[in-house]
Amino acid sequence: MIIQIDSREKARAIKKIVADFDKAGITHPVSKLMVGDYMNYDNPRLIIDRKQNLSELCSNVCQDHARFRRELILAKNSEIKMIFLIEHGKNIKKLEDVIWWDNPRRWKRIKDEHGKWKNVETNAMEGDVLYKILCTMERKYGCRFLFCDKDETGSRIISLLSGAAYE
Repeated sequence: MIIQIDSREKARAIKKIVADFDKAGITHPVSKLMVGDYMNYDNPRLIIDRKQNLSELCSNVCQDHARFRRELILAKNSEIKMIFLIEHGKNIKKLEDVIWWDNPRRWKRIKDEHGKWKNVETNAMEGDVLYKILCTMERKYGCRFLFCDKDETGSRIISLLSGAAYE
């Protein structure tokens, strides 16, 4: 198996993934991909896009929405199946778990008029809203959102790109 890694992936961030590829005897050239981060040469119609956590995905969906949507449309028009593999870990194992996600940007500490610290709620997206958006994207663009722990990302990429069924 040969897995192409997108050149925009940061070498420091994917050290463990590359080590897992090496351990499995997988060749992994680095060059720019049209969409996503990882592609098996044997099946170029299945691409994995890795996200560090739900905060990164939430940022993509909100602040970078136009760019994110363009990438999904490009993949769909090119008949590419996109799998977003989110390295969130903890209690997020499947898409439905996103409903209960507590966005760390939801609360901000500020000093009140008396100089005392207090927590103030922001307008940051909550898990239930993000869940609905991700479900809509799956339905509209045919992508999938899967989750794993950071230490198993390399093996999940290998498994998914080798044709293993995904939940």
